[in-house]
Amino acid sequence: MLKRTWVFLCSFFFVSTLAAQSLTVRGMVTDSGKQPVIGATIIVKNDQTLGSTTDVNGKYTLSGVARDAVLMISYVGMKSQEVPVNGRTVINIEMKEDDKLLDEVMVVAYGTAKRSAFTGSATFVNSEKLTKRSTTNVFESLAGQVAGLQMTASSGQPGSTPAIILRGIGSINAGTSPLVIVDGIPYSGGWNNINPSDVESISVLKDAASNSLYGARGANGVIIITTKQAKAGEAVVTATAKWGVNSRGTIDYDYIKDPGEYYEMHYRALYNQLMADGKLSAAEAHVKANQNMLYGTKDKGGLAYNVYSYPEGEYLIGTDGKLNPNATLGRITGDYLLYPDDWVDEAYSSSLRQEYNINVSGGTNALQLYGSFGYLKDDGILPNSNYERYSAMVKGTYQAKNG
Repeated sequence: MLKRTWVFLCSFFFVSTLAAQSLTVRGMVTDSGKQPVIGATIIVKNDQTLGSTTDVNGKYTLSGVARDAVLMISYVGMKSQEVPVNGRTVINIEMKEDDKLLDEVMVVAYGTAKRSAFTGSATFVNSEKLTKRSTTNVFESLAGQVAGLQMTASSGQPGSTPAIILRGIGSINAGTSPLVIVDGIPYSGGWNNINPSDVESISVLKDAASNSLYGARGANGVIIITTKQAKAGEAVVTATAKWGVNSRGTIDYDYIKDPGEYYEMHYRALYNQLMADGKLSAAEAHVKANQNMLYGTKDKGGLAYNVYSYPEGEYLIGTDGKLNPNATLGRITGDYLLYPDDWVDEAYSSSLRQEYNINVSGGTNALQLYGSFGYLKDDGILPNSNYERYSAMVKGTYQAKNG
């Protein structure tokens, strides 16, 4: 009895020790004005399975947190923070605005505005984000970066212009493409003619207030593109070269890829049909199915194409429904060698993508000039789907002074 009591007490002490190693942490997340931050994300560093978001009162609760854990707090427009737990069960957090993000200048319909002062619905994408992607069409860089933007590829041709829906479908007959503005001028040319390397920023205006200056033309949304321009100072030359490989990224369905498996399946279909008719025995149906499969007409299920060689007097498919183990790939008939075709491999192939850009900028306080030249060659993954583009741009700014 004494021994059993001792074991029970030790087990109880061990469980209590383990439970004491983890905590339930509660608290409130507020901004610099002491107002609750709704929807802030709180996760445990190095263990993202433990996480929570603040409710409408800015409060959160996290269970199973280690005493020495570190909490990571983030929210859009706020600076992310890392706060050590240090054994505490109540941790209140005050977040600060991200001044760099709020002071970012974005191009809008009537000029420019700071993000912090702009009240409309718009998304701003700068050149840093654009250059992270190797895209042939500048609008492809917006995919996944603009909330509510629907982009559908019209074809797999490199450089093809995607269909963009920004504010939904307002009419069955009228177009849904947004209005494109390049350096303050409505642009009606091909979207693939714009070199992404020449783009400084893209502003996507979505709501009626943001688009009001453009009237009915902005009913489907407005995309404002601002190209790069020079700054006063010594000439600056920038050159970039990019190489890449295009390959087919689609995951194939589980389908028959082996010719032997295909013949087995086709034989099984013919054999089952013959047996269902009830006119032949199993042995007769086996022979008939083999004959019809390889030499029969289409109405009898004939394939009229056999890529296997096998000993005379034997059949391609055995009575067990499996491929003859003596069958080998390749069959000579007349002047031709019949061999299985891989049409996927024939249709698709990896290809090279190469892009070169050079730009020169500089000038005085009165005159600034920017010039660029670009070359792009994108060989598609399909035959004859290559795309080649030469682009050039010259942009100047002159400040006239009186007297």
